[in-house]
Amino acid sequence: MSNRDSFDICVIGAGVIGLATAYELAKKYKNQDVSIVILESESSFGQHISSRNSEVIHAGIYYPTDSLKAKLCVEGKELLYSYSEQFNIPHKKIGKLIVAKKSEANALTQLREKAIANGVLDLQFLNRAELQKLEPEIDAHAALLSPSTGIIDSHAYMQSLLHQAEILGVQFAPYSRVEKIDTDKETFVMHCQIGENKNAEEYQFDCRQLINSAGLQAQSIARTISKVPKNTIPKLHYCKGDYFDYRGHNPFSHLIYPMPEANTAGLGIHATMDLSSQLKFGPDTDFVENIAFEIDDSKAKTFARNISSYFPAIKTADLKPAYSGIRPKLSGQSEAAVDFNIQGESVHGVPGLIQLFGMESPGLTASLAIGKHIARSVQL
Repeated sequence: MSNRDSFDICVIGAGVIGLATAYELAKKYKNQDVSIVILESESSFGQHISSRNSEVIHAGIYYPTDSLKAKLCVEGKELLYSYSEQFNIPHKKIGKLIVAKKSEANALTQLREKAIANGVLDLQFLNRAELQKLEPEIDAHAALLSPSTGIIDSHAYMQSLLHQAEILGVQFAPYSRVEKIDTDKETFVMHCQIGENKNAEEYQFDCRQLINSAGLQAQSIARTISKVPKNTIPKLHYCKGDYFDYRGHNPFSHLIYPMPEANTAGLGIHATMDLSSQLKFGPDTDFVENIAFEIDDSKAKTFARNISSYFPAIKTADLKPAYSGIRPKLSGQSEAAVDFNIQGESVHGVPGLIQLFGMESPGLTASLAIGKHIARSVQL
């Protein structure tokens, strides 16, 4: 027998999906003496993708019917609202408008049909006059109103998920970097570096079930797992998205989205806001080679030009760089968007391993549904 520490379940990555997964697993195995650990390479949770997004609770409109993104977004939205009510997470069902030019009227109708096929049944068509009444500053031919779209304090949500998971016995291990993973009979031997850089030391432990929810690092961790065939690890594309704050008074009471880009690589540069009504615009889509979060100030001009198609009063001087994020896309530039990739044994042949790739938007909205989906497939 090994004298290493041993856990039943290990979740790699304390982003919103890793946290929701640990929470759902802890609920499933409540009072069953099942040990769960979350490994996180950073000092705290949600430092990468989860803290660099629009903080929007999506309705589930855009994604291909029967895709995981569509199903888990629609289910996850309801779960997220009820979780937020239960645990007092700041959120607001603010609603959003998808605005269209005259030439996009047919595409707007098709978008509504797709939403209905996805189970989003509350969209309302608005003509120009109705739209002007709601949002006088917007210039568009027509719009779809999505009343179930909202915004959430994603940091408070992640903090709560971790807290609730810890109450149920989950252990959180920050500063824990996975170096490699050996697959040994019915267990995984985890080789980690724990502690801050200078004082890092090696630590090994065993686990029976392993969930790779490492976001931007999911592929590189997958490559260190012995017995995982390399051809089951999808190629990762870094897609950077910048956000600019609006300097003036926020003229909107809803989130404003233009019609989505042709292959839904992104949803267009939209107007979103936080719970204090600070208006921001973004994200754009820029495929990059490396992870870097600096924003080029001169982009404000391009942003203003794009935004002016629906908000004519915008000026370049109104925009100042806010923050940027990197989405872990599985499709490259000008390729069709790809679904979430949640892989079990049937794909890679390794019992007890679940790998999550391409967990981009609507990952925040879908997080609890993804957690439940994974919890259902874990059998100890």
